[in-house]
Amino acid sequence: MKCPFCGHQEEYVVDSRMGRNREFIRRRRECFKCRGRYTTYEYIEDVMPHVVKRDGRRESFNRQKLRDSILKACDKRSLAISAADDIVSEIETQLHERGGKEVSSAELGETTMVHLRKIDEVAYVSFLSVFKHFTTPDEFVAPVKEIEKRDAKPAPPKQAARR
Repeated sequence: MKCPFCGHQEEYVVDSRMGRNREFIRRRRECFKCRGRYTTYEYIEDVMPHVVKRDGRRESFNRQKLRDSILKACDKRSLAISAADDIVSEIETQLHERGGKEVSSAELGETTMVHLRKIDEVAYVSFLSVFKHFTTPDEFVAPVKEIEKRDAKPAPPKQAARR
């Protein structure tokens, strides 16, 4: 490990801890030369499927890219960043469980929308608009009406007036 402060290549580990859900190991390190302390994170290298884009290109699954797209959809919403991290972790788990070497970007987007819809419907519509390439205001109306229709509660049955 190279010290980020002085570039010296010898350091020692001061503290090690498992991260949430045992996804990573967090290590506090100290440089022998300058005594600077810094933190590193070790993730298990997973072989994730390649994402097949709409135009047929294939690219490696990028956790950060998925996280950024979720955070962009949640922009100016009162959604915790940890919620976006949880969605990404759930999607990664689903990809591991399903196996396979490839996943379509459409399937990845649909899965993301399912998770977003559960936690924030405005973020869901925002993500949907980018994912489905909305170009007119009318395209926003359909998902919003669907949400309103689902959330509309049936009126309670009228009771006959008593005398």
